[in-house]
Amino acid sequence: MSDAPTLLPGLAIVGGGPAGLMAAEVARAAGVEVDLYEGKGSVGRKFLIAGKGGLNLTHAEPRPGFDARYRERAPQIARWLDEFDAQDLRAWARGHGVETYVGSSDRVFPVDRKAAPLLRGWVRRLREDGVRFHVQHRWLGWSEDGALRLATPDGERRVQARACVLALGGGSWPELGSDGAWAPWLAQRGVEVAPLQPSNCGFDIAWSEHFAQRHAGAPLKPVIAHWRDADGREHALQGECVATAHGIEGSLIYALSAELRETIAREGTASLWLDLAPGRERERLQSELARPRAGRSFSEHLRRQTGLSGVKAALLHEVLDAQAKQDPARIAEAIKRLPLRLLRARPIAEAISSAGGVRLEAMDAQLQLRALPGTYCAGEMLDWEAPTGGYLLTACYASGLIAGRAAVAYLRGR
Repeated sequence: MSDAPTLLPGLAIVGGGPAGLMAAEVARAAGVEVDLYEGKGSVGRKFLIAGKGGLNLTHAEPRPGFDARYRERAPQIARWLDEFDAQDLRAWARGHGVETYVGSSDRVFPVDRKAAPLLRGWVRRLREDGVRFHVQHRWLGWSEDGALRLATPDGERRVQARACVLALGGGSWPELGSDGAWAPWLAQRGVEVAPLQPSNCGFDIAWSEHFAQRHAGAPLKPVIAHWRDADGREHALQGECVATAHGIEGSLIYALSAELRETIAREGTASLWLDLAPGRERERLQSELARPRAGRSFSEHLRRQTGLSGVKAALLHEVLDAQAKQDPARIAEAIKRLPLRLLRARPIAEAISSAGGVRLEAMDAQLQLRALPGTYCAGEMLDWEAPTGGYLLTACYASGLIAGRAAVAYLRGR
């Protein structure tokens, strides 16, 4: 370790994801000197991986419906979006030479659907504007004198910053840098941190060994999921999901993951019912299944009369006993309302995002930590969650902008 910390004249940003980069952009545009520290060898790694199949930058859903996607945190995040919403994000991308379009389900993508050109251009412009990047600088918390401790290839380094923005990510995809290691360091400084939990994740189901081996990776589409909320009200949503060796995942399940996770925490397990034949009435299915089998197997009769085969037929095998497979009414009921018992969420390392983190109540409206004046937090390390579809990324950008602007005001106030 060096004898004395490096004294920064301006702002230190720890974390090179979208929130950190956005904070750097607004601070540098205001004339503040910016040093950005990233634990990995390059910035924006999760951003790049998330955009591999087509970068879902934001969503075209109008407000206030857009705001409602953030559930109990909607009032707070709505204030972020008042400063930088989906339209602002599209305009920002255009300013970086990237046009966008509204795709299926109102998701917004770059025209070329790629993350790399946007990220490369963004980082290049930040460098040209004077942002100093320090990669392979992994944050280790604070020293006794309040300096940032950073692990580097050349040993530990200490940096004393007049103001700091932490944008360290949540707990998902730890191999890309979001490992949640920061949580105890903030807690030790009196910052309230909610436990990190998986969000936009899959769930475990006790499949038979035969099903797990034969049908892992098989898509289920289209299906309608039915579930009950904490008040017992029933809800339904159509979409697509995938059977896995451990259970079930995919966009439809991700959209429900917060409620399913909370149900498991409250009740021990969660129940989900799948309609395997959307648009087809139970009575018609029962009538078709009541036709003579003529010696055909259950699977063959099911295929001929209903068109269901593959993983959908296998799911019926999972839930129906031998006697039920002889009863057209019970088969039809299972087709329209196949019961699944979800045991637990998959590990946070597998999740697309995480819930929990720095409690918003631990910060002021400008995302400054009440316990640590001059220190701001932004992005997924905060205690909020949202479904996939561009909502996550939009709030990360917005929070980075707010934290960056507030840090500038703090530095000028000093």
